[in-house]
Amino acid sequence: MGESVEFQQVIPILRIFDVAKADEFYLGFLGFAVDWDHRFDENAPLYRQISRNGLVLHLSEHHGDGSPGARLRVMMRGVREFHREISAKGYRYMRPGLEATEWGTLETGAIDPFGTIIRFCERIEATPPRPPE
Repeated sequence: MGESVEFQQVIPILRIFDVAKADEFYLGFLGFAVDWDHRFDENAPLYRQISRNGLVLHLSEHHGDGSPGARLRVMMRGVREFHREISAKGYRYMRPGLEATEWGTLETGAIDPFGTIIRFCERIEATPPRPPE
């Protein structure tokens, strides 16, 4: 039962309120690239796809899309290198740390200008991690 079901990807929709601030954070600080933009007309809210190395996010100005203050955990490899890269940019609103957790991950994080918290996490132990308490 269920062998024909295949989940392929989760793409979070994150609410934004200011395209310039979103660009400064997601494109400038985190290093994403714009894949495409969509507006129903010139005066309509922006709906945008951004990506970086397999991580795809949707950013939306549409009322009701996403929820400010959401939390994302992004499992990745190379968190130390990523931390060095974003720290070197001198983004004035964020100075991310690097933390080894008791549940077996190495993590850095950032909070976007709209309150979304993104934790970038790499497993550093061979055993499955315990969930955070």
